[in-house]
Amino acid sequence: MNYQRFFEEAIAQLHDERRYRVFANLERIVGRFPQAIWRSEGEAREITVWCSNDYLGMGQHPDVISASQNAAGSMGTGAGGTRNISGTNHPLVELEEELADLHSKEAGLVFTSGFVSNEAAISTIGRLLPNCLILSDELNHASMIEGVRRSGAEKKIFRHNDVTHLESLLQQAGKERAKLIVFESVYSMDGDIAPIEKIVELAEKYNAMTYIDEVHAVGMYGARGGGITERDGLAHRIDVIEGTLAKAFGALGGYITGTREVIDAVRSYAPGFIFTTALPPSIAAAATASIRHLKASSVEREGQQRQAQRTKDVLAAADLPVMPSETHIVPLLVGDPELCKMASDRLLAKHNIYIQPINYPTVPRGTERLRITPTPCHDDALIDVLKDALVETWTALGIPFRDVAAPREPARSDRIVPLVVSQAGG
Repeated sequence: MNYQRFFEEAIAQLHDERRYRVFANLERIVGRFPQAIWRSEGEAREITVWCSNDYLGMGQHPDVISASQNAAGSMGTGAGGTRNISGTNHPLVELEEELADLHSKEAGLVFTSGFVSNEAAISTIGRLLPNCLILSDELNHASMIEGVRRSGAEKKIFRHNDVTHLESLLQQAGKERAKLIVFESVYSMDGDIAPIEKIVELAEKYNAMTYIDEVHAVGMYGARGGGITERDGLAHRIDVIEGTLAKAFGALGGYITGTREVIDAVRSYAPGFIFTTALPPSIAAAATASIRHLKASSVEREGQQRQAQRTKDVLAAADLPVMPSETHIVPLLVGDPELCKMASDRLLAKHNIYIQPINYPTVPRGTERLRITPTPCHDDALIDVLKDALVETWTALGIPFRDVAAPREPARSDRIVPLVVSQAGG
């Protein structure tokens, strides 16, 4: 049997569908974010990154860098083991305490990534609850979908942000059955926000647990950066709040917060937590420094929201097809996978601007887009340069300007997502 043929055919299929991805080789420049060095075939050029998940530039903050360097200098580079086998370093314990405080919960638990935290926590909670029914928003992230699948629990998918549909599913299940509602606060591809209060009210009415993914909101919203649930005064009514350290906090890792009992149960039963090496002290210390800074400072959040709004306004004024977004996410509709890749390539080659293309299955077919994430470090001059580059690119490639409505095919929560194209950047 020619084993290699199967892999070649799988990759060829991605090329045929214009979904094959090439990773940009980038070298960030400390103190000059969002500038970076792009390396390709022996060439090195300075570019501007417009699609980073380091939403507030905290990965470049002097206090965060210093905390990382000091921890590595005093404790070394690795954790030395799993949490059970010598890997529970003191900076990691401090980090979990800081996260519990951020969300006003009793306890926190840190994982190696946001994907792992969702997969491990949802699957474990779903397994431990007897005859559990998991109700999942249809646009939930791939990590949540995997957690639901691995739980072995029955699942029901409710239409995106549709509380009427969710209530009908809760009614069918009855009040006595164990139920877990899993959803996100900010959906990263469209930039919309869940009707959190209405979902919480339904959970309380029908005796269901709630699990919210705040990865694109922590650090970004709320007086202390606790996310949309903090901003809206709802954190105390959510059972489990999950987040990431790798986006607005500029570090690495994922986490959950909740009651001591829930956190201890996940800690004790989740293979994704038990059997993996802990975060190293330098990363934990960096994340803690970032969280502490953003609890006290709103300058970064205010700057980011100002520049995100200005970007939307400037691009819309140029008749570029900015898709509706309530948040810091600025999606720009292309509507064709090949054109989307060509636009990204042209922006990089001709204008020294990097924005990755977002294609199916991360978004539905026909809604392929460029996902722009302005930060406080993208000043007004950079926004104007971006606008001019996009207008030139749209014109050169014949991509439609505004007045073209984006067709919307609902994404499926039970779809199979090839790893090479799964959820762009989380």
